[in-house]
Amino acid sequence: MSVFKTFRIAASGLTAERLRMDTIASNLANVNTTRTEEGGPYRRQVPVFAAVLDESMQNGAGVKVPFQRSFGGGVRVVGVVSDPSPPRLVYDPQHPDANADGYVEMPNVHVVKEMVDLITATRAYEANIVAINSAKSMAQRALEIGR
Repeated sequence: MSVFKTFRIAASGLTAERLRMDTIASNLANVNTTRTEEGGPYRRQVPVFAAVLDESMQNGAGVKVPFQRSFGGGVRVVGVVSDPSPPRLVYDPQHPDANADGYVEMPNVHVVKEMVDLITATRAYEANIVAINSAKSMAQRALEIGR
């Protein structure tokens, strides 16, 4: 695998994890938003990722073999979707958005779950940085061999 391909794969991971952290930050910022433009409470957002597949592989002689796919091209963002889980009901008859029974539909965002996801995204981001630094170090050492 080339060093530049390693950089591309790790960079795609960095981009994906940054989007994941931004989405988590948005979820946490809207944990108490009971009214949105679409109507109803804020819906938790979740990014969807997909593996990028190499279009072709090379055989032992360096010739590209068509119609064979392999993993190893990184990750791409397919989109950001709303979590379909129902909103939380909280009893607060004084709230302006309370229904006739005194319950308010709150966002389906759970702070503890978001914090766990944030820690996971941060660790994955750090792992991609380590991969880039390792590839950079190997490339530098390879250049020093010729001296």
